[in-house]
Amino acid sequence: MERGERVSSQPTWAQWLEGRGAQLLLFARTQTRNDADAEDVVQETLAELFRKSPVAPPPLPVVYATVRRRAIDLGRSTNRRLAREEAATEGQSTTCWFDDSLEQRERAQLLDAALRRLPANQREVVTLKLWGDLTFAQIAETLDIPINTAASRYRYGLAFLRQHVPLEHP
Repeated sequence: MERGERVSSQPTWAQWLEGRGAQLLLFARTQTRNDADAEDVVQETLAELFRKSPVAPPPLPVVYATVRRRAIDLGRSTNRRLAREEAATEGQSTTCWFDDSLEQRERAQLLDAALRRLPANQREVVTLKLWGDLTFAQIAETLDIPINTAASRYRYGLAFLRQHVPLEHP
């Protein structure tokens, strides 16, 4: 290292994306109607945040809140088209939100189906907590809700998942 160079404890964008990219995509999938929209939302979010801060990524709650805002904007702008598509498919999605590389595909499908049946507000919190690695304080900041509301939505969501996804699957 040259004299005068500073070592940054802040990860670079590439390092940050390597560790957080899949989590952001999973969260975007819970906020949008299909994988293509989720990928678009994540790409637009990252482009927006990179333009604002090219040196290092912003705090995680800001990133998740931006993904959520972009997903809401996308939903509003394409509401008519999505309503026609949903009516044509009767709201049934065959895309699993989890990696295809999971060893226990059947269990992943059970979890995926149960997660989809959760109310949207509980699904958001469970996804951010379990797969986004956020604290309840960060979730509350991301969703603009009280911390206790985030914690209770998480508890209710986990109770539902425990009821609908067995611990051991034959």
